[in-house]
Amino acid sequence: MKLMIKTALILSVLMAYDASASSYPARLGGKIGNGIANVVTGVAEIPKTIMIANHQEGIAYAATAGVVTGIVHMLGRTLSGAYDLATFIIPTKPIVTPDYIWQDFDKETSYRSTWQLR
Repeated sequence: MKLMIKTALILSVLMAYDASASSYPARLGGKIGNGIANVVTGVAEIPKTIMIANHQEGIAYAATAGVVTGIVHMLGRTLSGAYDLATFIIPTKPIVTPDYIWQDFDKETSYRSTWQLR
């Protein structure tokens, strides 16, 4: 429980650090914050994808393909976050879109095909 509280505190501090700022330290802070957020919240891709699949295709599809797709997106978001943490020194945009799981919660997760600098 203490680890979750500490992680949430660190995450909130890093996210308060304006990632849209043009300074190099601000871009690094934004990438670190994004990486932590995606590693911690990657598991939320499963219910998110099930919900989206249920709205688009129905409950049977959501219970089968929605779960599998959610697991794939969970792995993608979590690994993308870990990658962002490992390469925070290079201020690139996150590979996963939307950048955070809580942005456009009704939109299915997708991935950029190229690296883009912030």
